[in-house]
Amino acid sequence: MKMSENKFNGKQSREELDVYDTVIIGGGPAGLSAAVYAKRAELDFIVVEKEHGISGQIAESECVDNYLGLYGENGYELGEKFKSHAEALGVEFHVGELTEIIPENNIYKLLVSDKELYSKTVIYAAGAVHRKLNVKGEAEFTGKGVSYCAICDGAFYRDATVAVIGGGDTALSEAVYLSGISDKVYLVHRRNEFRANKALQERVRSKDNITVLLNASVEEITGGETVEELIITQNGEKKTLKTEGIFIAVGTVPESAALRGIAQLTPNGYVAAGENCTTTANGVFAAGDVRTKFLRQAITAAADGANAVYSVEKYLADLEVRG
Repeated sequence: MKMSENKFNGKQSREELDVYDTVIIGGGPAGLSAAVYAKRAELDFIVVEKEHGISGQIAESECVDNYLGLYGENGYELGEKFKSHAEALGVEFHVGELTEIIPENNIYKLLVSDKELYSKTVIYAAGAVHRKLNVKGEAEFTGKGVSYCAICDGAFYRDATVAVIGGGDTALSEAVYLSGISDKVYLVHRRNEFRANKALQERVRSKDNITVLLNASVEEITGGETVEELIITQNGEKKTLKTEGIFIAVGTVPESAALRGIAQLTPNGYVAAGENCTTTANGVFAAGDVRTKFLRQAITAAADGANAVYSVEKYLADLEVRG
């Protein structure tokens, strides 16, 4: 049942409002997992997703071979299975973009495109997007040789020549990881030195099959049906690298704008939350790639969804005790 209490901002009573136990923001693995667990917990909730397709970035993966029990799934089909699971349980969805979260009288008002939602809690699972290079050919070959995750897609480039773009910890970690799979790895960075920690830099230098290209900027990605070449400019000279895979690791951008001023964010914009998904805002829980975490993968996002619902249940039980 939806909550009804007392006067609400002098406009109407909560008896006239639909107030959910929780509103889940995001329809990726974290949000859909939360929806499944929220259904099992018999919570009153709705899932809000800004994209009509629902299922999140996993739909962009050509093949997923690291989700337990579902080896070799096409990313889009796996995402559809996540969505179908939630739909089979009768989960309610609303397509719309969250623009603002407003705390009011111990509940939250959420402004979502064409409507307002009210909830005791929020599970914020809006995810993060990969930062793009915005060069010619990048969009065209995404999923056809261009990837943003070596752990996800590296196995498809066994004994191949690949390139990693970036100079931070993620880029160098991916280069080292790929060096154990691929025949040759180009590590391309636009500056004259790496930002990654010294230990990672030493590991890169210890790998005979990693070629480091500093002061090198990406100009274009070319190919036929899949990637064939990476065109760069290094120290003013244009070069063409023959490569079958390009891994872009120039950072991610968390979709956390709606929580700014509500919950604590890191300098990079991630929501500060641990394994229980609890944020610094009472009743707000962050799950999936949008929160501070060590590994951002579909399987860890799904685990977050379960943890977030468990934390919501505890929070709601405490509310009941406090009356």
